[in-house]
Amino acid sequence: MILANENFGKLQSSYLFSEIAKRVAAYQQANPEVKIIRLGIGDVTLPLAPACLEAMHKAVDELGHEATFRGYGPEQGYGFLREAIAKKDYQARGCDISASEIFVSDGSKCDCANIQELFAQTLRIAIPDPVYPVYVDTNVMAGRTGPAVDGRYEGLHYLESTADNGFVPAPPEAPVDLIYLCFPNNPTGAVATREQLKAWVDYAKANKALILFDAAYEAFIRDPSIPHSIYEIEGAKDVAIEFRSFSKKAGFTGVRCAFTVVPENLVAYAKDGSEIRVHPLWNRRHTTKFNGVSYPVQRAAEAVYSSDGELQTTEQVDYYLGNAKLIRKGIEALGYACVGGDNSPYIWVNVKGDSWAFFDRLLREAQVVTTPGAGFGRCGEGYVRISAFNSRAKVEEAMARIAKALRA
Repeated sequence: MILANENFGKLQSSYLFSEIAKRVAAYQQANPEVKIIRLGIGDVTLPLAPACLEAMHKAVDELGHEATFRGYGPEQGYGFLREAIAKKDYQARGCDISASEIFVSDGSKCDCANIQELFAQTLRIAIPDPVYPVYVDTNVMAGRTGPAVDGRYEGLHYLESTADNGFVPAPPEAPVDLIYLCFPNNPTGAVATREQLKAWVDYAKANKALILFDAAYEAFIRDPSIPHSIYEIEGAKDVAIEFRSFSKKAGFTGVRCAFTVVPENLVAYAKDGSEIRVHPLWNRRHTTKFNGVSYPVQRAAEAVYSSDGELQTTEQVDYYLGNAKLIRKGIEALGYACVGGDNSPYIWVNVKGDSWAFFDRLLREAQVVTTPGAGFGRCGEGYVRISAFNSRAKVEEAMARIAKALRA
């Protein structure tokens, strides 16, 4: 008899996006003439940078000639891209990261999900709240949690991120083994200072813990005092794995390319206390279950680091940050407190009440879709997330609609 993985039955968080889609569809069906503006999901809208397109076209042309055709590439990623990443994203910031420590993939979401396969079932896991649902759901699927009770899974240690701590939780007093951190944060848009990250690195060292650091939005950081990488913190290479993506940095949401950094000397432990290097484990997992990102896509990603590519992709990020500034300014002018929008494409708004009710009000009265904070965890109740990923014209129209609705 084939048995199902009953852990899937515990899952709760898919409710958020399915419920949003259900409510938007119902409203659209009842009001077919209305044009809805979506500021909910974090998907880019600008076309690929010319430098990336040119590189991709050239690479596709190479595949049309026998002399330059390529079949399977290295699962870890082509050397030309790994070297560019190591040099431009890390070594240029004083981080001692080599190309051999970088693994190219088709998305940081996938890597954040898959990395947990390397670790024991009995881990004490620390999860931020509010949280990017993938961190929670993959551990639920793997059977590391009990059932959800009042919106939280038994067996997880929740790191409450609230206005009181600036949405950056401090290390817990109790020891944990695996720590998920995301900065700039999805969903709150908050960033962590060097001192705050140092506290986490010190905690991980003291407790022989491991930090999974999601830096998918680092390209949006404009404050020079805010670290772009966990490896800017002394000692982090001993206790942290970092995930990054080209999705928001270069608009690759539909192209798919990302990477994970696993330092060569990073260790986990066997039951007897002996050290086990994590790098070979991830390499084995990666090469066993992944066949690599396509050659044209990796050439397009390499072009992000060219002089033209850096200029063009930075201009795109600045465009979205311009949208975020407009949203934050407009929301604050209406008397709502918020964070994010300065070093992040997300604005986290205190709506002074029920987040689903506020979502419904904006949908019904302004025809604007946001994301209710309650869907990101218990600490998200009372907030909505507004995304800056849309055209400037639609953002301006959305803010005018919101202002009219909330002032009525």
